[in-house]
Amino acid sequence: MKKFGGAVSLLTLAACLVAPVAYAGSTKCTMKFDLKEWAALYESAKGTGKITCDNGQSASVTIQGKGGGLEVGKFEVKDGRGSFTDVSSIDELFGKYVAADTSAAAKKAADAWVMTKDKVSLGLAGTGKGWELGFSIDEFVIEKVK
Repeated sequence: MKKFGGAVSLLTLAACLVAPVAYAGSTKCTMKFDLKEWAALYESAKGTGKITCDNGQSASVTIQGKGGGLEVGKFEVKDGRGSFTDVSSIDELFGKYVAADTSAAAKKAADAWVMTKDKVSLGLAGTGKGWELGFSIDEFVIEKVK
């Protein structure tokens, strides 16, 4: 019986040590960015930004977007803002996101996108200038600057 009790104690101790890792909590991350977009039936966007998390992690990033489908125009977003769903680490935020948007804008416009990557969602908003008209399904890649 003592052996069994010792094994239970060891398992309890191990569970207590592992629990903080498994429930290490989640962190809230946001992104500030600038983006330039050109479209002539095929959309292309490039930009830079910075992701900051409430756990102290941060990273400078590049943003690249591609898409197609009846899109024509030129657009620039300055001081854009993004908000990610909670993650356990900033590393979960890098990679390819998929977005669908419909838009009709002229001169100055407020633009908003919602994108997803696996279990991570990203909402982006910003005010820009330029002109565009159309519909596109976009793919955005966020990469950490090395």
